[in-house]
Amino acid sequence: MRRLTPRSVRARTTLAACASVAVVLLVASAVVLVLFRADLERTVETSGRTEARDVVRLAADGHLTRQLALGPGTDFVQVVDADGNVVAQTQNLAGHPALTSTGSRNGHRTYDLDALGEEHHQRVTTVTATTPTGPVTVHVGASLRTADAAEDMATAALAALSALLVFTVGALTWRTTGRALRPVEAIRAEVAAIGDRGLDRRVPAPRGDDEIARLADTMNAMLERLEDAGTRQRRFIADASHELRSPLAVLRTQLEVALTHPDPTVRDTMVAGALQDTERLQALSADLLLLARLDATGRIRPDEPVDLAELARTTVAARSTDPHPVALHGPDGVTVPGNALWLGRLLTNLLDNAQRHARHAVTVRLSVDADTGDAVLDVTNDGPPIAADDRERIFERFTRLDDARSRDDGGTGLGLPIALDIAALHGGTVSVHDTPAGTTFRTRLTTRPPG
Repeated sequence: MRRLTPRSVRARTTLAACASVAVVLLVASAVVLVLFRADLERTVETSGRTEARDVVRLAADGHLTRQLALGPGTDFVQVVDADGNVVAQTQNLAGHPALTSTGSRNGHRTYDLDALGEEHHQRVTTVTATTPTGPVTVHVGASLRTADAAEDMATAALAALSALLVFTVGALTWRTTGRALRPVEAIRAEVAAIGDRGLDRRVPAPRGDDEIARLADTMNAMLERLEDAGTRQRRFIADASHELRSPLAVLRTQLEVALTHPDPTVRDTMVAGALQDTERLQALSADLLLLARLDATGRIRPDEPVDLAELARTTVAARSTDPHPVALHGPDGVTVPGNALWLGRLLTNLLDNAQRHARHAVTVRLSVDADTGDAVLDVTNDGPPIAADDRERIFERFTRLDDARSRDDGGTGLGLPIALDIAALHGGTVSVHDTPAGTTFRTRLTTRPPG
């Protein structure tokens, strides 16, 4: 059965439409034929009943003759007395004994009519009358030959019409479905032809605003996201390779010099520099792993309750050796849904960035937006402002401004992108603002649980 089932949507739709129309036509035809047959039989019965009344009237008046004439629409007439003797009948029943009932069918009595020598249906009307010589029974047989012929003709006509309608519906459904699915096949063929290096291609979008057009728009939007993701991935890999290549080259040079230089002081200096570059490589690797984890997490938001005020106090207290003092301001009991480890990393990255650019002090201020109820975490440094053109670029991976390119700063160009990704994972944002106190990195986090 599975092999016999059509595989294409076009074939299945056409088969379903034809089957549905065929069932409807079959039921409708059966109802029409039943009603048509009932009407024909009712007409025949009326004709037989009229003929029987005429014969009864003749018998009651004593004018009944031995041989009766056939009226229109009747096949035979027979009159039988109370003793079962034939009193009168039509010519075609001459010599035939009195009719006797042989059973019942469809609510009507049946009679043995083989004497007529014809094979067709008869409807026999039986009426009892009183005559001057006693009671008699009148049997009038009306032929159903015309009704049978009309029924056969109607059946043939309905069968032919139904077959034509089913064929027409099938052809129209096949053609219409084919035209409707043609854009889908074009979309499928285009998607099948798109490889990992052809993400700039787009599927053809049909005109209109139907489901297929929206499907094409959705596919193109998905391809655009895939192209952007592929571009970011390639750029990220290239930047990561560049960032790893430089400290590795410096580390190798320092180790080679330390291995061959005879002066112990120079060797110690080279080893210390190698250790510093090793720490930089370790920090860069940890940042890359964290970014990979954030990318793999996708849209799954963490929902553990985190006391943001307590997290800020703990993080600031653990940085007592920072070159610039950190002032913390804000209320207690500000709770947000999230991951405490990642939110701690977000604040740490913002503090690291603030310490690198501050002149004298860093301020952390926690508040709650009265309008939206969001938690607002501001990290402000009193260093030089950031140009408006650079305020979005600094959140790109491996981006360092000109005044922050020195490797002595210890920055990898991943701190702010990691902070932005962590905030986005928690349904929040990170933005840069100029304030009277200096440059402020503002993080907004929702206090409502996800979902």
